Amino acid sequence: MMRFGIIGTGRIGDMHARLIALQPDAVVTWCFDVFEDSARRTAEAVGARATTDVDALLAADDVDAVLIASPTDTHVEMILRSAEAGKSILCEKPIDVDIEMVEKCREKLLTFDVPLQLGFNRRFDPSHAGVRNAVANGEVGALELLVITSRDPGPPPPRAILEACGGLFRDTTIHDMDMARFVLGEDPVEVFTMAANRVDPVFAELGDVDTAMIVMRADSGALCHINNSRRTNYGYDQRVEAFGAEGMVRSNNHRPSEVSRYGAGGTAKRDELLHFFIERYRAAYEAEIRDFIDQVTAGKPPSVTFEDGRRALILSEAALKSYQTNQPVKVDYS
Repeated sequence: MMRFGIIGTGRIGDMHARLIALQPDAVVTWCFDVFEDSARRTAEAVGARATTDVDALLAADDVDAVLIASPTDTHVEMILRSAEAGKSILCEKPIDVDIEMVEKCREKLLTFDVPLQLGFNRRFDPSHAGVRNAVANGEVGALELLVITSRDPGPPPPRAILEACGGLFRDTTIHDMDMARFVLGEDPVEVFTMAANRVDPVFAELGDVDTAMIVMRADSGALCHINNSRRTNYGYDQRVEAFGAEGMVRSNNHRPSEVSRYGAGGTAKRDELLHFFIERYRAAYEAEIRDFIDQVTAGKPPSVTFEDGRRALILSEAALKSYQTNQPVKVDYS
């Protein structure tokens, strides 16, 4: 039985805690948050102990693993403190929005021998994973084009969240950078970005963008196009399409049901797309947790590593630099 401590019980941490509690071979024993009411709410839901003292959680004998879902700017600290305490670690993305902090964390982690998995949950989405597997199995032939669409439902998050998230490229596009690496099976080597403010003035006020198109090239010659928007009026738009000489495979958007309705009011009317990322990726989040438990229990390396998180951030930084300079950027992973 793997015993988890939850570090951060906001909406993501609370969701993770409830999913862990559903697993037959895992239990949540501790819940930490700086807000006592938040920690208590989640703890009561999963039968755990609540605390506002993270040291108490990390020192607890009944915590084997931690799930870090605290604010992004605390991830490095919590990763290192958890590693020092000898806990297995599943940490939400990103490691940090500052690549220098990531590099320092990487160096310090060399002194510890604990499993650490990064929370790129979209790898575990059955539809997206199906695209990746089809490419890896050669179903489309040599991959020529990869198109990733990721558009958030509006309105934008509260300003306080936007101020702390690191901007579009480090917050949203980083998921797509990881998905690109996952499906391509190789690292992009060159990035070009065009971006704009088309959604809400708040993004420009914060020195950020809300709309972007990114083109990347891999060593094999395969091209990848990522398009992002901070707003849709029709739900959470999440699609991945892989195209090659032998065909195409695509993961489509999800709806509450696949019922189509025909009548005087319209033809083939369907439910609207799922609106919230927790709804859309619930199966992926649970599969991610399941994979973490299985890998750690079997003594195997995590499926998504610290290095995966580092490389996704390097690509996000390259996309930002390309936008700022209006020039293609060659990617240096060293």
